[in-house]
Amino acid sequence: MANFSEPSSSLSFTSHLSNGSISHNISNSSGAEAGSSLEVISLKKLSSSLEQLLIDSTCDYSDADIVVEGTTIGVHRCILSARSKFFHELFRREKGSSEKEGKPKYCMSDLLPYGKVGYEAFLIFLSYLYTGKLKPSPMEVSTCVDNVCGHEACRPVISFAVELMYASSIFQVPELVSLFQRRLQNFVGKALVEDMIPILVAAFHCQLTQLVTQCVDRIARSDLDNISIEKELPHDVADEIKLLRRKSSSDEENNTEAVDAVREKRIKRIHMALDSDDVELVRLLLTESDITLNDANALHYAASYCDLKVVSEVLSLGLADVNLRNSRGYTVLHIAAMRKEPSVIMSMLAKGASALELTSDGQSAVSICRRLTRPKDYHAKTEQGQEANKDRLCIDILEREMRRNPMAGSASISSHTMIDDLHMKLLYLENRVAFARLFFPAEAKLAMDTAHAATASESAGLAASKGSNGNLREVDLNETPAMRNKRVRSRMEALMKTVEVGRRYFPNCSEVLDKFMEDDLPDLFYLEKGTPDEQKIKRIRFMELKEDVQRAFTKDKAEINLSGLSSSSSSSSLKDGISNKLRKL
Repeated sequence: MANFSEPSSSLSFTSHLSNGSISHNISNSSGAEAGSSLEVISLKKLSSSLEQLLIDSTCDYSDADIVVEGTTIGVHRCILSARSKFFHELFRREKGSSEKEGKPKYCMSDLLPYGKVGYEAFLIFLSYLYTGKLKPSPMEVSTCVDNVCGHEACRPVISFAVELMYASSIFQVPELVSLFQRRLQNFVGKALVEDMIPILVAAFHCQLTQLVTQCVDRIARSDLDNISIEKELPHDVADEIKLLRRKSSSDEENNTEAVDAVREKRIKRIHMALDSDDVELVRLLLTESDITLNDANALHYAASYCDLKVVSEVLSLGLADVNLRNSRGYTVLHIAAMRKEPSVIMSMLAKGASALELTSDGQSAVSICRRLTRPKDYHAKTEQGQEANKDRLCIDILEREMRRNPMAGSASISSHTMIDDLHMKLLYLENRVAFARLFFPAEAKLAMDTAHAATASESAGLAASKGSNGNLREVDLNETPAMRNKRVRSRMEALMKTVEVGRRYFPNCSEVLDKFMEDDLPDLFYLEKGTPDEQKIKRIRFMELKEDVQRAFTKDKAEINLSGLSSSSSSSSLKDGISNKLRKL
Protein backbone atom coordinates (compact mmCIF):
# COMPACT_ATOMS: atom_id res chain seq x y z
CA MET A 1 0.00 0.00 0.00
CA ALA A 2 2.87 2.39 0.80
CA ASN A 3 4.22 2.10 -2.76
CA PHE A 4 0.96 3.43 -4.19
CA SER A 5 0.33 6.22 -1.69
CA GLU A 6 3.25 8.41 -2.73
CA PRO A 7 2.43 8.52 -6.52
CA SER A 8 -1.21 9.24 -5.64
CA SER A 9 -0.19 12.18 -3.48
CA SER A 10 2.17 13.43 -6.17
CA LEU A 11 -0.54 13.32 -8.78
CA SER A 12 -2.89 15.41 -6.62
CA PHE A 13 -0.34 18.23 -6.43
CA THR A 14 0.35 18.18 -10.25
CA SER A 15 -3.19 17.87 -11.58
CA HIS A 16 -2.74 21.07 -13.61
CA LEU A 17 0.01 19.47 -15.66
CA SER A 18 -0.63 17.92 -19.02
CA ASN A 19 -1.10 14.20 -19.43
CA GLY A 20 2.30 14.04 -21.04
CA SER A 21 3.96 15.63 -18.01
CA ILE A 22 2.19 13.27 -15.69
CA SER A 23 3.31 10.29 -17.76
CA HIS A 24 6.84 11.61 -17.73
CA ASN A 25 6.83 11.92 -13.92
CA ILE A 26 5.46 8.39 -13.52
CA SER A 27 8.11 7.07 -15.89
CA ASN A 28 10.89 8.79 -13.93
CA SER A 29 9.48 7.48 -10.64
CA SER A 30 9.33 3.92 -11.98
CA GLY A 31 12.87 4.22 -13.29
CA ALA A 32 14.14 5.44 -9.92
CA GLU A 33 12.44 2.55 -8.12
CA ALA A 34 13.89 0.08 -10.60
CA GLY A 35 17.34 1.59 -10.13
CA SER A 36 16.97 1.42 -6.36
CA SER A 37 15.90 -2.24 -6.52
CA LEU A 38 18.85 -3.06 -8.75
CA GLU A 39 21.19 -1.36 -6.30
CA VAL A 40 19.80 -3.37 -3.38
CA ILE A 41 20.16 -6.62 -5.33
CA SER A 42 23.73 -5.73 -6.30
CA LEU A 43 24.67 -4.90 -2.71
CA LYS A 44 23.17 -8.18 -1.47
CA LYS A 45 25.15 -10.13 -4.06
CA LEU A 46 28.33 -8.28 -3.15
CA SER A 47 27.69 -8.97 0.55
CA SER A 48 27.13 -12.69 -0.11
CA SER A 49 30.21 -12.94 -2.30
CA LEU A 50 32.45 -11.30 0.29
CA GLU A 51 30.98 -13.51 3.01
CA GLN A 52 32.26 -16.57 1.14
CA LEU A 53 35.79 -15.33 1.82
CA LEU A 54 35.08 -15.86 5.53
CA ILE A 55 33.01 -19.03 5.60
CA ASP A 56 34.27 -21.03 2.58
CA SER A 57 37.55 -22.81 3.28
CA THR A 58 38.13 -23.31 -0.45
CA CYS A 59 38.22 -19.51 -0.89
CA ASP A 60 41.29 -18.94 1.25
CA TYR A 61 42.89 -15.92 -0.38
CA SER A 62 43.73 -14.23 2.92
CA ASP A 63 46.95 -12.24 3.11
CA ALA A 64 47.23 -11.87 6.92
CA ASP A 65 46.38 -13.83 10.07
CA ILE A 66 44.94 -12.67 13.38
CA VAL A 67 45.22 -15.09 16.32
CA VAL A 68 42.28 -14.91 18.76
CA GLU A 69 42.17 -17.15 21.83
CA GLY A 70 44.67 -19.52 20.21
CA THR A 71 42.74 -19.80 16.92
CA THR A 72 44.09 -18.33 13.71
CA ILE A 73 41.70 -16.36 11.49
CA GLY A 74 42.69 -15.49 7.93
CA VAL A 75 41.81 -11.91 6.93
CA HIS A 76 42.12 -9.74 3.84
CA ARG A 77 44.00 -6.53 4.54
CA CYS A 78 42.41 -4.63 1.68
CA ILE A 79 38.90 -5.18 3.12
CA LEU A 80 39.85 -4.42 6.72
CA SER A 81 41.77 -1.30 5.66
CA ALA A 82 38.84 0.00 3.63
CA ARG A 83 36.35 -0.58 6.45
CA SER A 84 38.40 0.32 9.54
CA LYS A 85 40.69 3.28 10.11
CA PHE A 86 42.50 1.31 12.81
CA PHE A 87 43.45 -1.50 10.43
CA HIS A 88 44.31 1.00 7.69
CA GLU A 89 46.87 2.61 9.98
CA LEU A 90 48.08 -0.74 11.32
CA PHE A 91 48.75 -2.35 7.94
CA ARG A 92 50.36 0.80 6.60
CA ARG A 93 52.62 1.18 9.64
CA GLU A 94 53.83 -2.37 10.25
CA LYS A 95 53.79 -5.79 8.72
CA GLY A 96 53.41 -7.95 11.81
CA SER A 97 55.62 -10.86 12.78
CA SER A 98 56.03 -12.61 9.43
CA GLU A 99 55.76 -16.34 8.99
CA LYS A 100 58.09 -18.29 6.70
CA GLU A 101 55.82 -17.70 3.72
CA GLY A 102 55.82 -13.98 4.47
CA LYS A 103 52.19 -13.79 5.68
CA PRO A 104 51.85 -11.14 8.42
CA LYS A 105 50.52 -12.46 11.70
CA TYR A 106 48.96 -10.47 14.52
CA CYS A 107 47.88 -11.47 18.02
CA MET A 108 44.59 -10.02 19.21
CA SER A 109 45.91 -9.34 22.71
CA ASP A 110 48.65 -7.16 21.19
CA LEU A 111 46.09 -5.11 19.25
CA LEU A 112 43.96 -4.26 22.32
CA PRO A 113 45.10 -1.44 24.62
CA TYR A 114 42.33 -2.47 27.05
CA GLY A 115 39.45 -4.92 27.32
CA LYS A 116 38.99 -8.35 25.76
CA VAL A 117 37.64 -9.50 22.39
CA GLY A 118 36.98 -13.23 22.13
CA TYR A 119 36.94 -15.49 19.09
CA GLU A 120 33.17 -15.48 18.53
CA ALA A 121 32.87 -11.71 19.08
CA PHE A 122 35.66 -11.04 16.58
CA LEU A 123 33.97 -13.28 13.99
CA ILE A 124 30.73 -11.29 14.40
CA PHE A 125 32.72 -8.07 13.98
CA LEU A 126 34.60 -9.40 10.94
CA SER A 127 31.37 -10.55 9.34
CA TYR A 128 30.02 -7.02 9.59
CA LEU A 129 33.15 -5.57 7.99
CA TYR A 130 32.88 -8.00 5.09
CA THR A 131 29.12 -8.04 4.53
CA GLY A 132 27.65 -4.92 6.15
CA LYS A 133 25.27 -7.19 8.09
CA LEU A 134 25.35 -7.88 11.82
CA LYS A 135 24.77 -11.54 12.64
CA PRO A 136 22.91 -12.73 15.77
CA SER A 137 25.06 -13.51 18.79
CA PRO A 138 25.90 -17.24 19.13
CA MET A 139 23.90 -18.80 21.97
CA GLU A 140 26.87 -20.77 23.30
CA VAL A 141 28.70 -17.55 24.28
CA SER A 142 25.87 -15.07 24.84
CA THR A 143 23.62 -17.01 27.25
CA CYS A 144 24.11 -18.72 30.59
CA VAL A 145 23.42 -22.33 31.63
CA ASP A 146 20.69 -21.44 34.12
CA ASN A 147 17.54 -23.04 32.71
CA VAL A 148 15.21 -20.53 34.38
CA CYS A 149 17.10 -17.45 33.17
CA GLY A 150 15.48 -15.37 30.42
CA HIS A 151 18.94 -14.24 29.22
CA GLU A 152 17.84 -10.62 29.13
CA ALA A 153 20.69 -9.27 31.24
CA CYS A 154 22.71 -12.18 32.66
CA ARG A 155 26.49 -11.84 32.75
CA PRO A 156 27.30 -13.75 29.51
CA VAL A 157 24.84 -11.58 27.56
CA ILE A 158 26.45 -8.43 28.94
CA SER A 159 30.01 -9.71 28.51
CA PHE A 160 29.46 -10.54 24.84
CA ALA A 161 27.97 -7.10 24.15
CA VAL A 162 30.93 -5.53 25.97
CA GLU A 163 33.38 -7.51 23.79
CA LEU A 164 31.62 -6.28 20.65
CA MET A 165 31.75 -2.73 22.00
CA TYR A 166 35.50 -3.01 22.57
CA ALA A 167 36.02 -4.34 19.03
CA SER A 168 33.87 -1.58 17.52
CA SER A 169 35.58 1.18 19.51
CA ILE A 170 39.20 0.06 19.30
CA PHE A 171 38.97 -0.83 15.61
CA GLN A 172 37.11 2.43 14.93
CA VAL A 173 33.79 1.48 13.38
CA PRO A 174 31.53 4.36 14.56
CA GLU A 175 28.16 2.95 13.47
CA LEU A 176 28.76 -0.20 15.52
CA VAL A 177 29.87 1.84 18.53
CA SER A 178 26.56 3.69 18.42
CA LEU A 179 24.62 0.43 18.08
CA PHE A 180 26.31 -1.36 20.97
CA GLN A 181 26.17 1.71 23.19
CA ARG A 182 22.38 1.60 22.86
CA ARG A 183 22.43 -2.11 23.55
CA LEU A 184 24.46 -1.65 26.74
CA GLN A 185 22.18 1.20 27.81
CA ASN A 186 19.28 -1.25 27.70
CA PHE A 187 21.06 -3.36 30.34
CA VAL A 188 21.46 -0.48 32.82
CA GLY A 189 17.99 -0.84 34.29
CA LYS A 190 17.82 -4.64 34.06
CA ALA A 191 21.19 -6.01 35.17
CA LEU A 192 22.27 -6.86 38.72
CA VAL A 193 24.36 -4.04 40.10
CA GLU A 194 27.54 -6.17 40.17
CA ASP A 195 27.03 -6.87 36.47
CA MET A 196 27.10 -3.12 35.84
CA ILE A 197 30.83 -3.06 36.54
CA PRO A 198 31.99 -4.48 33.15
CA ILE A 199 29.57 -2.10 31.36
CA LEU A 200 30.93 0.92 33.24
CA VAL A 201 34.56 -0.09 32.67
CA ALA A 202 33.90 -0.50 28.93
CA ALA A 203 32.07 2.83 28.74
CA PHE A 204 34.96 4.53 30.54
CA HIS A 205 37.64 3.13 28.23
CA CYS A 206 35.56 3.76 25.09
CA GLN A 207 34.81 7.33 26.27
CA LEU A 208 31.05 6.91 26.09
CA THR A 209 30.07 9.82 28.33
CA GLN A 210 26.33 9.24 28.33
CA LEU A 211 26.66 5.55 29.21
CA VAL A 212 29.21 6.35 31.92
CA THR A 213 26.79 8.83 33.50
CA GLN A 214 23.94 6.31 33.50
CA CYS A 215 26.07 3.56 35.06
CA VAL A 216 27.57 5.87 37.69
CA ASP A 217 24.10 7.07 38.72
CA ARG A 218 22.78 3.49 38.97
CA ILE A 219 25.73 2.27 41.06
CA ALA A 220 25.70 5.37 43.31
CA ARG A 221 22.05 4.66 44.19
CA SER A 222 22.68 0.93 44.73
CA ASP A 223 23.91 -1.04 47.74
CA LEU A 224 27.17 -2.07 46.04
CA ASP A 225 29.87 -1.85 48.69
CA ASN A 226 32.71 0.67 48.51
CA ILE A 227 35.30 -2.10 48.52
CA SER A 228 34.02 -3.52 45.23
CA ILE A 229 33.82 -0.02 43.76
CA GLU A 230 37.42 0.78 44.72
CA LYS A 231 38.85 -2.58 43.67
CA GLU A 232 37.05 -3.06 40.36
CA LEU A 233 36.45 0.41 38.88
CA PRO A 234 38.86 3.05 37.55
CA HIS A 235 40.01 5.45 40.27
CA ASP A 236 38.29 8.54 38.82
CA VAL A 237 34.98 6.71 38.41
CA ALA A 238 35.14 5.29 41.94
CA ASP A 239 35.74 8.76 43.37
CA GLU A 240 32.79 10.17 41.44
CA ILE A 241 30.46 7.46 42.78
CA LYS A 242 31.59 8.00 46.36
CA LEU A 243 31.14 11.77 45.97
CA LEU A 244 27.56 11.28 44.74
CA ARG A 245 26.84 9.04 47.71
CA ARG A 246 28.20 11.62 50.17
CA LYS A 247 26.06 14.36 48.63
CA SER A 248 22.93 12.25 48.96
CA SER A 249 23.61 11.21 52.55
CA SER A 250 21.50 12.74 55.34
CA ASP A 251 22.71 15.15 58.03
CA GLU A 252 22.38 12.40 60.64
CA GLU A 253 24.72 10.19 58.67
CA ASN A 254 27.20 13.08 58.35
CA ASN A 255 27.33 13.39 62.16
CA THR A 256 28.65 9.83 62.46
CA GLU A 257 31.13 10.25 59.60
CA ALA A 258 34.15 10.65 61.91
CA VAL A 259 33.34 7.45 63.83
CA ASP A 260 32.75 5.54 60.60
CA ALA A 261 36.02 6.85 59.16
CA VAL A 262 38.03 5.38 62.06
CA ARG A 263 36.25 2.06 61.77
CA GLU A 264 36.65 2.02 57.98
CA LYS A 265 40.37 2.76 58.34
CA ARG A 266 40.85 -0.22 60.66
CA ILE A 267 38.92 -2.51 58.31
CA LYS A 268 40.99 -1.28 55.38
CA ARG A 269 44.18 -2.20 57.24
CA ILE A 270 42.93 -5.76 57.60
CA HIS A 271 42.14 -5.89 53.87
CA MET A 272 45.58 -4.50 53.02
CA ALA A 273 47.17 -7.21 55.17
CA LEU A 274 45.16 -9.82 53.25
CA ASP A 275 46.32 -8.29 49.97
CA SER A 276 49.90 -8.73 51.23
CA ASP A 277 49.22 -12.40 52.09
CA ASP A 278 50.13 -11.58 55.69
CA VAL A 279 47.64 -13.41 57.89
CA GLU A 280 49.90 -12.97 60.93
CA LEU A 281 49.52 -9.22 60.53
CA VAL A 282 45.75 -9.75 60.33
CA ARG A 283 45.90 -11.60 63.65
CA LEU A 284 47.92 -8.75 65.18
CA LEU A 285 45.49 -6.09 63.91
CA LEU A 286 42.59 -8.02 65.45
CA THR A 287 44.25 -7.91 68.88
CA GLU A 288 44.94 -4.16 68.64
CA SER A 289 41.35 -3.08 67.94
CA ASP A 290 37.76 -4.09 68.58
CA ILE A 291 37.28 -5.00 64.92
CA THR A 292 36.60 -8.71 64.29
CA LEU A 293 36.98 -10.75 61.10
CA ASN A 294 33.20 -10.70 60.78
CA ASP A 295 33.13 -6.89 61.18
CA ALA A 296 35.63 -6.59 58.35
CA ASN A 297 33.91 -9.24 56.23
CA ALA A 298 37.42 -10.65 55.92
CA LEU A 299 36.28 -13.99 54.52
CA HIS A 300 34.17 -12.27 51.88
CA TYR A 301 37.17 -10.15 50.93
CA ALA A 302 39.55 -13.11 50.81
CA ALA A 303 37.10 -15.17 48.75
CA SER A 304 36.85 -12.31 46.25
CA TYR A 305 40.42 -11.10 45.88
CA CYS A 306 42.96 -13.38 47.61
CA ASP A 307 44.56 -16.66 46.59
CA LEU A 308 43.62 -20.03 48.07
CA LYS A 309 46.51 -20.02 50.56
CA VAL A 310 45.22 -16.84 52.20
CA VAL A 311 41.62 -18.10 52.18
CA SER A 312 42.72 -21.32 53.90
CA GLU A 313 44.78 -19.47 56.51
CA VAL A 314 41.91 -17.12 57.36
CA LEU A 315 39.59 -20.10 57.69
CA SER A 316 42.09 -21.87 59.92
CA LEU A 317 41.98 -18.97 62.39
CA GLY A 318 38.51 -20.20 63.33
CA LEU A 319 37.38 -16.63 64.04
CA ALA A 320 35.02 -16.05 61.11
CA ASP A 321 31.47 -17.24 60.43
CA VAL A 322 31.43 -19.05 57.05
CA ASN A 323 27.69 -18.37 56.72
CA LEU A 324 27.92 -14.68 57.60
CA ARG A 325 26.03 -12.32 55.30
CA ASN A 326 27.55 -9.05 54.17
CA SER A 327 25.67 -5.76 53.82
CA ARG A 328 24.12 -6.99 50.56
CA GLY A 329 22.93 -10.29 52.03
CA TYR A 330 25.59 -12.43 50.34
CA THR A 331 27.28 -15.27 52.20
CA VAL A 332 30.94 -16.11 51.64
CA LEU A 333 29.88 -19.06 49.45
CA HIS A 334 27.86 -16.69 47.25
CA ILE A 335 31.01 -14.60 46.78
CA ALA A 336 33.09 -17.73 46.06
CA ALA A 337 30.50 -18.77 43.45
CA MET A 338 30.87 -15.39 41.75
CA ARG A 339 34.62 -15.95 41.58
CA LYS A 340 34.13 -19.46 40.12
CA GLU A 341 37.21 -20.94 41.74
CA PRO A 342 36.61 -24.62 42.74
CA SER A 343 39.30 -24.69 45.43
CA VAL A 344 37.80 -21.69 47.22
CA ILE A 345 34.30 -23.21 47.04
CA MET A 346 35.59 -26.53 48.40
CA SER A 347 37.37 -24.78 51.28
CA MET A 348 34.18 -23.02 52.31
CA LEU A 349 32.08 -26.19 52.12
CA ALA A 350 34.67 -28.11 54.14
CA LYS A 351 34.29 -25.54 56.93
CA GLY A 352 30.50 -25.85 57.01
CA ALA A 353 29.28 -23.26 54.52
CA SER A 354 25.69 -23.97 53.48
CA ALA A 355 25.08 -24.37 49.74
CA LEU A 356 21.37 -23.76 50.29
CA GLU A 357 21.56 -20.22 51.67
CA LEU A 358 19.68 -17.82 49.37
CA THR A 359 20.34 -14.19 48.49
CA SER A 360 17.63 -11.57 48.97
CA ASP A 361 16.50 -12.15 45.37
CA GLY A 362 16.30 -15.93 45.85
CA GLN A 363 19.58 -17.04 44.29
CA SER A 364 21.60 -19.93 45.70
CA ALA A 365 25.35 -20.31 45.18
CA VAL A 366 24.83 -22.79 42.35
CA SER A 367 22.31 -20.57 40.56
CA ILE A 368 24.76 -17.66 40.84
CA CYS A 369 27.43 -19.88 39.32
CA ARG A 370 25.13 -21.00 36.52
CA ARG A 371 24.17 -17.44 35.59
CA LEU A 372 27.85 -16.57 35.20
CA THR A 373 28.70 -19.59 33.03
CA ARG A 374 28.41 -19.81 29.25
CA PRO A 375 27.33 -23.08 27.58
CA LYS A 376 30.63 -23.08 25.67
CA ASP A 377 32.59 -23.12 28.92
CA TYR A 378 30.25 -25.53 30.72
CA HIS A 379 30.41 -28.13 27.94
CA ALA A 380 34.10 -27.67 27.14
CA LYS A 381 35.97 -30.96 26.93
CA THR A 382 39.10 -31.38 29.01
CA GLU A 383 41.91 -33.44 27.55
CA GLN A 384 43.81 -35.83 29.78
CA GLY A 385 46.60 -34.04 31.60
CA GLN A 386 45.05 -30.60 31.09
CA GLU A 387 43.56 -28.37 33.76
CA ALA A 388 40.01 -29.35 34.75
CA ASN A 389 37.00 -27.49 33.40
CA LYS A 390 36.59 -25.07 36.30
CA ASP A 391 33.25 -23.68 35.15
CA ARG A 392 31.53 -27.06 35.20
CA LEU A 393 33.46 -28.24 38.25
CA CYS A 394 32.15 -25.34 40.37
CA ILE A 395 28.56 -26.09 39.40
CA ASP A 396 28.98 -29.85 39.93
CA ILE A 397 30.49 -29.36 43.39
CA LEU A 398 27.65 -27.10 44.52
CA GLU A 399 24.93 -29.31 43.04
CA ARG A 400 26.34 -32.40 44.74
CA GLU A 401 26.54 -30.55 48.04
CA MET A 402 22.88 -29.55 47.76
CA ARG A 403 21.86 -33.14 47.05
CA ARG A 404 24.12 -34.49 49.78
CA ASN A 405 22.46 -32.39 52.45
CA PRO A 406 18.97 -31.45 51.23
CA MET A 407 17.76 -30.57 54.74
CA ALA A 408 20.49 -27.99 55.34
CA GLY A 409 19.35 -24.41 55.41
CA SER A 410 19.22 -21.20 57.37
CA ALA A 411 16.64 -20.27 59.94
CA SER A 412 17.10 -16.65 58.88
CA ILE A 413 15.41 -17.23 55.53
CA SER A 414 11.88 -15.86 55.29
CA SER A 415 8.96 -18.28 55.46
CA HIS A 416 8.03 -17.82 51.80
CA THR A 417 11.61 -18.36 50.70
CA MET A 418 11.92 -21.38 52.97
CA ILE A 419 8.79 -22.95 51.52
CA ASP A 420 10.08 -22.48 47.96
CA ASP A 421 13.45 -23.90 48.99
CA LEU A 422 11.79 -26.89 50.66
CA HIS A 423 9.77 -27.42 47.49
CA MET A 424 12.95 -27.82 45.46
CA LYS A 425 14.48 -30.26 47.96
CA LEU A 426 11.26 -32.24 48.23
CA LEU A 427 10.89 -32.38 44.45
CA TYR A 428 14.38 -33.86 44.12
CA LEU A 429 13.68 -36.52 46.76
CA GLU A 430 10.28 -37.36 45.27
CA ASN A 431 11.83 -37.74 41.83
CA ARG A 432 14.65 -39.89 43.15
CA VAL A 433 12.29 -42.26 44.96
CA ALA A 434 9.97 -42.33 41.93
CA PHE A 435 12.82 -43.31 39.62
CA ALA A 436 13.96 -45.89 42.17
CA ARG A 437 10.48 -47.44 41.98
CA LEU A 438 10.76 -47.40 38.19
CA PHE A 439 14.24 -48.91 37.92
CA PHE A 440 14.33 -51.03 41.10
CA PRO A 441 10.72 -51.63 42.18
CA ALA A 442 11.48 -54.40 44.68
CA GLU A 443 14.36 -52.59 46.38
CA ALA A 444 12.48 -49.30 46.44
CA LYS A 445 9.43 -50.91 48.06
CA LEU A 446 11.58 -52.51 50.74
CA ALA A 447 13.41 -49.28 51.42
CA MET A 448 10.14 -47.37 51.75
CA ASP A 449 8.65 -50.04 54.03
CA THR A 450 11.77 -49.99 56.20
CA ALA A 451 11.69 -46.18 56.38
CA HIS A 452 7.91 -46.18 56.98
CA ALA A 453 7.51 -43.69 54.13
CA ALA A 454 3.89 -43.07 53.20
CA THR A 455 2.97 -44.02 49.66
CA ALA A 456 0.12 -41.55 49.21
CA SER A 457 2.38 -39.12 47.35
CA GLU A 458 5.03 -41.49 46.05
CA SER A 459 4.79 -40.07 42.56
CA ALA A 460 4.56 -36.40 43.49
CA GLY A 461 7.79 -35.58 41.76
CA LEU A 462 6.85 -37.11 38.42
CA ALA A 463 3.17 -36.26 38.47
CA ALA A 464 2.92 -33.10 40.49
CA SER A 465 0.62 -31.58 37.93
CA LYS A 466 -2.06 -34.11 38.89
CA GLY A 467 -2.03 -32.88 42.47
CA SER A 468 -0.67 -34.84 45.41
CA ASN A 469 0.07 -34.51 49.05
CA GLY A 470 3.69 -33.78 48.24
CA ASN A 471 2.90 -30.83 46.03
CA LEU A 472 3.80 -27.67 47.93
CA ARG A 473 1.87 -25.51 45.48
CA GLU A 474 -1.46 -26.86 46.70
CA VAL A 475 -3.41 -24.37 48.80
CA ASP A 476 -5.34 -25.44 51.89
CA LEU A 477 -7.07 -22.43 53.40
CA ASN A 478 -7.38 -24.22 56.75
CA GLU A 479 -3.65 -24.95 56.95
CA THR A 480 -1.39 -22.44 58.66
CA PRO A 481 2.18 -21.85 57.36
CA ALA A 482 3.53 -23.65 60.42
CA MET A 483 1.30 -26.68 59.77
CA ARG A 484 2.29 -26.71 56.12
CA ASN A 485 5.98 -26.49 56.97
CA LYS A 486 5.59 -29.36 59.45
CA ARG A 487 3.79 -31.51 56.86
CA VAL A 488 6.46 -30.87 54.24
CA ARG A 489 9.30 -31.62 56.65
CA SER A 490 7.62 -34.83 57.78
CA ARG A 491 7.28 -36.03 54.21
CA MET A 492 10.85 -35.01 53.45
CA GLU A 493 12.25 -36.84 56.46
CA ALA A 494 10.47 -40.03 55.39
CA LEU A 495 11.88 -39.73 51.87
CA MET A 496 15.36 -38.97 53.17
CA LYS A 497 15.22 -42.07 55.37
CA THR A 498 14.11 -44.07 52.33
CA VAL A 499 17.11 -42.84 50.35
CA GLU A 500 19.42 -43.54 53.31
CA VAL A 501 18.15 -47.12 53.65
CA GLY A 502 18.59 -47.61 49.91
CA ARG A 503 22.18 -46.36 50.02
CA ARG A 504 22.97 -48.64 52.96
CA TYR A 505 21.50 -51.91 51.75
CA PHE A 506 21.42 -51.43 47.98
CA PRO A 507 24.62 -49.46 47.31
CA ASN A 508 25.01 -50.53 43.69
CA CYS A 509 21.42 -49.66 42.80
CA SER A 510 21.82 -46.33 44.61
CA GLU A 511 24.99 -45.61 42.67
CA VAL A 512 23.15 -46.09 39.36
CA LEU A 513 20.38 -43.75 40.57
CA ASP A 514 22.89 -41.11 41.69
CA LYS A 515 24.55 -41.17 38.29
CA PHE A 516 21.21 -40.97 36.50
CA MET A 517 19.94 -38.04 38.58
CA GLU A 518 23.23 -36.19 38.22
CA ASP A 519 24.19 -36.74 34.57
CA ASP A 520 21.49 -38.44 32.52
CA LEU A 521 18.13 -37.20 33.80
CA PRO A 522 17.80 -34.06 31.62
CA ASP A 523 18.80 -35.94 28.43
CA LEU A 524 17.14 -39.33 28.86
CA PHE A 525 13.92 -37.79 30.15
CA TYR A 526 13.35 -36.37 26.64
CA LEU A 527 14.47 -39.07 24.24
CA GLU A 528 12.59 -37.52 21.32
CA LYS A 529 14.34 -34.14 21.65
CA GLY A 530 17.41 -33.09 19.65
CA THR A 531 18.86 -33.98 16.26
CA PRO A 532 18.67 -37.55 14.89
CA ASP A 533 22.29 -38.13 15.95
CA GLU A 534 21.59 -36.82 19.46
CA GLN A 535 18.49 -39.02 19.74
CA LYS A 536 20.56 -42.02 18.64
CA ILE A 537 23.16 -41.30 21.31
CA LYS A 538 20.40 -40.95 23.92
CA ARG A 539 18.90 -44.32 22.94
CA ILE A 540 22.31 -45.99 23.19
CA ARG A 541 22.79 -44.46 26.64
CA PHE A 542 19.30 -45.59 27.63
CA MET A 543 20.14 -49.19 26.68
CA GLU A 544 23.37 -48.89 28.66
CA LEU A 545 21.35 -47.63 31.61
CA LYS A 546 19.07 -50.66 31.43
CA GLU A 547 22.13 -52.91 31.54
CA ASP A 548 23.51 -50.92 34.49
CA VAL A 549 20.20 -51.36 36.30
CA GLN A 550 20.20 -55.14 35.78
CA ARG A 551 23.83 -55.51 36.85
CA ALA A 552 23.29 -53.40 39.96
CA PHE A 553 20.17 -55.39 40.92
CA THR A 554 21.99 -58.71 40.49
CA LYS A 555 25.05 -57.52 42.38
CA ASP A 556 23.10 -56.14 45.37
CA LYS A 557 20.95 -59.27 45.60
CA ALA A 558 24.05 -61.49 45.50
CA GLU A 559 25.79 -59.44 48.20
CA ILE A 560 22.77 -59.69 50.50
CA ASN A 561 22.41 -63.44 49.96
CA LEU A 562 26.15 -64.14 50.38
CA SER A 563 26.98 -61.72 53.19
CA GLY A 564 28.12 -63.22 56.46
CA LEU A 565 25.69 -60.98 58.33
CA SER A 566 28.32 -60.61 61.04
CA SER A 567 27.45 -57.10 62.14
CA SER A 568 25.15 -56.18 65.02
CA SER A 569 22.08 -58.26 65.66
CA SER A 570 19.68 -55.50 64.69
CA SER A 571 21.52 -55.01 61.44
CA SER A 572 21.57 -58.76 60.83
CA SER A 573 17.88 -59.16 61.44
CA LEU A 574 17.13 -56.28 59.08
CA LYS A 575 19.33 -57.84 56.39
CA ASP A 576 17.65 -61.20 56.94
CA GLY A 577 14.26 -59.59 56.53
CA ILE A 578 15.32 -57.81 53.36
CA SER A 579 16.83 -61.02 51.95
CA ASN A 580 13.64 -62.96 52.68
CA LYS A 581 11.45 -60.30 51.13
CA LEU A 582 13.65 -60.19 48.04
CA ARG A 583 13.29 -63.97 47.60
CA LYS A 584 9.52 -63.64 47.84
CA LEU A 585 9.52 -60.78 45.34
